[in-house]
Amino acid sequence: MKGFRSLDGSTARITMTLIGPGVLCVFGLAFLWAWAIERKRHYLLLLAVAPLLFAAGVMMQVFKWPAGLVSNALASALFYTSAVLLLCEGVLRRSGKRFGTVVALAMLEAIMAGLWFFATLVPSTLVRVYIQNFGYGAILLVAALKLVSLKRGKWVDRVLFWVLLVFAVQFFPRTVLTMGLSSPGSAEAFASSLFWATLHLSLAVLGTACATAILAAAISDVIEDLRRERDIDVLTGVLNRRGFETLANAVLADPARTLISVIVCDLDHFKRINDRHGHVAGDGVLKSFGGVLRLCARAGDVVGRIGGEEFAILMRDTGREGARELAERIRIELSRLELDVLPVNEHVTASFGIAEVQEGDSLSMLLSRADRRLYQAKAFGRNRTLAADVKLTDNVVHMKADPPSRQTI
Repeated sequence: MKGFRSLDGSTARITMTLIGPGVLCVFGLAFLWAWAIERKRHYLLLLAVAPLLFAAGVMMQVFKWPAGLVSNALASALFYTSAVLLLCEGVLRRSGKRFGTVVALAMLEAIMAGLWFFATLVPSTLVRVYIQNFGYGAILLVAALKLVSLKRGKWVDRVLFWVLLVFAVQFFPRTVLTMGLSSPGSAEAFASSLFWATLHLSLAVLGTACATAILAAAISDVIEDLRRERDIDVLTGVLNRRGFETLANAVLADPARTLISVIVCDLDHFKRINDRHGHVAGDGVLKSFGGVLRLCARAGDVVGRIGGEEFAILMRDTGREGARELAERIRIELSRLELDVLPVNEHVTASFGIAEVQEGDSLSMLLSRADRRLYQAKAFGRNRTLAADVKLTDNVVHMKADPPSRQTI
């Protein structure tokens, strides 16, 4: 009966120990599935391998493979350390950052060298525990600090940052409070220690929270990509009308917004280009104009193709004069552009209309005013920018005589 109770206790302890790795394996397979669907996101493969390696390390310790105490400790530590490094590298690469192979290998070598020294030359379980736990905490903490900019990102990015930070920091107090300054005398005692139980509890809880946050971030990325593909005009690389209206309306609805201006622009004589040189040339012109818009617009500007050859730019925190400056920069850049799809010395121009938001304006009202000025600009001779309504009888001769660099009202 006593042996039966002992067996029950051992079985229960092993079962509890394997809960965390089992959950991590599920996440590993989930990341692997996500990578199989979205292979361009290479960081997903790193995140798939990391929990599987960690789970393998736990299995090695629980089932004592390899059998030798030193061999088992070093082999499982290699799996643990590799898993932590891959986790951090995957999370960092998602945000365009990285440790890099050289730095990761240096950290792996440093931890493994310390563990080997205190496993063979100066045997000390206590020191090995601190090297591993403080080492992993430090690696995770450095990764979290590299991602501090996520605090200002989307909610899923903010959650990921704070979960990763808590996961990193907990390694230090947990190890000190549960391990102290002495280690259990035997392997059996170590497996039954408060440190071992708390370690796997923290992995089950915080490891799962961290994996969930990372998975949520990855799913958010995929959804964002799908939304972007839905809202991007394939030919020009700017937003299509749906995407433009969605983002522009969100800007207009922001209660914290200040000045907002919109530029509506239309390529001059585009039908003539199609008629003379064919639709392939026309598509090439549109593609090049989209490139000019993306090059000249600021990071926060909303740029979209809202019609066949008509485009719009909505500018945050910008009045009419700022919008006029951008429109002129685009107009001049386009007029100087050499296009492979057109004969030598044949250039393309565009006309621009500008409107500044007024109290009670909807997006359609704002676009309507800018569009009206665009067609007034075309009536004045094209290749010019209008930021105010002008009657067709006002200064017609004077405006036509202006050089291109000054054709602005």
